[in-house]
Amino acid sequence: MATITENDGKHVEKNVSKDVENKDVTVANVKVVEENGEPKKKDVHEIDGVVTENTKNVAEEVKEVVKKEENGAEKGDVSPSPNVETSSKKESNFFSHLKVHEKKALVKLRMKIEEVIRGKAGTENTKKDYEKLEKTDEAEKKTVSSPPPTIEKSSSFREESNFPSDLKESEKNALSQLRMKVEEAIHGNTLLKGKKEKIESQANATSLGKESKDKEKQEEESDNNVKEEKAENNDAKESKESKQDTEEKKKLTEEAAKESTHVAVEEEKVIVDEGIALWGVPLLPSKADTATDVILLKFLRAREFKVNEAFEMLRNTLQWRKENNIDSILNENFDADFESLAYINGVDRQGHPVCYNNFGLLGDHEMYNKILGTQEKREKFLRWRIQLMEKGIQKLDFKPGGVCSMLQIIDLKDSPGPSRKEFRLAARQVIVTLQDNYPEFAAKNVFINVPFWYYAFSALLSPFLTQRTKSKFVFARPARVTETLLKYIAAEEVFVHYGGLKQENESEFSAEDPVREVFVKAGSKENIEIPVLEAGTTLIWDVIILGWEVNYREEFLPSDEGSYGLIIQRDRKLGVQEGSIRNSFKNNEPGKVVIIVENSSLKKKRVLYRYKTKNSSS
Repeated sequence: MATITENDGKHVEKNVSKDVENKDVTVANVKVVEENGEPKKKDVHEIDGVVTENTKNVAEEVKEVVKKEENGAEKGDVSPSPNVETSSKKESNFFSHLKVHEKKALVKLRMKIEEVIRGKAGTENTKKDYEKLEKTDEAEKKTVSSPPPTIEKSSSFREESNFPSDLKESEKNALSQLRMKVEEAIHGNTLLKGKKEKIESQANATSLGKESKDKEKQEEESDNNVKEEKAENNDAKESKESKQDTEEKKKLTEEAAKESTHVAVEEEKVIVDEGIALWGVPLLPSKADTATDVILLKFLRAREFKVNEAFEMLRNTLQWRKENNIDSILNENFDADFESLAYINGVDRQGHPVCYNNFGLLGDHEMYNKILGTQEKREKFLRWRIQLMEKGIQKLDFKPGGVCSMLQIIDLKDSPGPSRKEFRLAARQVIVTLQDNYPEFAAKNVFINVPFWYYAFSALLSPFLTQRTKSKFVFARPARVTETLLKYIAAEEVFVHYGGLKQENESEFSAEDPVREVFVKAGSKENIEIPVLEAGTTLIWDVIILGWEVNYREEFLPSDEGSYGLIIQRDRKLGVQEGSIRNSFKNNEPGKVVIIVENSSLKKKRVLYRYKTKNSSS
């Protein structure tokens, strides 16, 4: 059979009428005419379909469908033509603009048209399309009902939302259940474990101890009985009477112990105040404080939204705080040596307070023994570290949308290794205590200047840490300290000894002074020009270069072409260990200071700088 093309002499006659007002499309009198003029026998059907207003170009679409079906009337001998491809492209573009229910309506209409023109055999592909559309519809519904994806915590990490509307449905249910449990526990005076549960646990322990002792005695007595089988009957009677007496005495002592325990439980029952608060936030949900939900969400997230485990963690935290007088720890005084080990200074890019932990000072033998030498000293060190945590919490905002966690920077340069038992015990105790009683208070734990031995040490600590805690750890080798810190903290907030611009007792610049950056491509040179338009102006600038290993110089070029330029800083090679550069220049005439950075390496360099001008009058 010949292939159907326009050049073969075949042509298609179509009479398609379109009623614009009613949007009725009628397809009729479809005839295929051969070259000899004799019409080929084909069933003629009339189709009436109403197209809704939302599907604007359906009439034209139906024309294209009919044309496609007529061109493919003779199965197996139809060759694709450019017109068909163009039609399919238009169809896909048109189809993508429709809503889901409009797509389904259109597919159903196409199925009916195919059934009429080609019979039901030709509708299999369309049915498959319809099934795919159904699946797509369900997928879209799921997407609409689910909350927005959590933002990945990288260089621009953000805290998880504490707004109830942003929580998943399962998380909302967990929060609601925890609210109810806390409310009931406060009203029922069961939130704090107090001495009641302690006494009961002690009573259980003593009863278990008695049972074990009784078993031992019974075994000994049975052995003695076996050995003394040939003893006289009188001795046997006496032994029985003595056994009965001992059993009666045991019963009396156990009853007395139970009565005393019961009395102690009644006398030492803990009364929980309805105004009980944690970190200044009331825990009673019926008070409708939005900060309450933020605190409860911390415990839920720490226990993967398992309500019972989160509730038990909250109770344990409250009990631990009560037993260790944590609420008054801010009033305690510690040695000045502790202040250099850790301190809170500045904020990160998201406003989290930054806590710096400098364990390298413990590398000094005298300092090490003074801080960690004995068990008593280690307990004091732990208590001081808890106080520092409480000080940081004073800077947080527990309202939804507020900053409610801190960024921890742990500097391990020159710190003691895992071979030092005291350091290993103290570190584990601090980490476990903070993890169990301060849930979700660390936005990130960034370990810098990490030595190789620490990876083995972290493997030893790993069993004591939850997966969520470990997911917040970031490690940076000495060569990548500045680069890692700048991901989380702005350059003006990073100290100079870490490769930033912040200096102790800074008097020239403030956090409000903008920091600019330029990139120097590999094998190229970049000129940074700072205009100084008035004579007698003092210009001060700071520069840091990530990766360093560049050639660096500074010049002053006057505006007057007849004047000579001045060299402020001669050309020199900056090594890897260079810190930030601060320099100043006072001009005698208008001009500009030019900082030249020449990168001869194979890697792109990032240059951060800031400057400030001072007039002679100031």
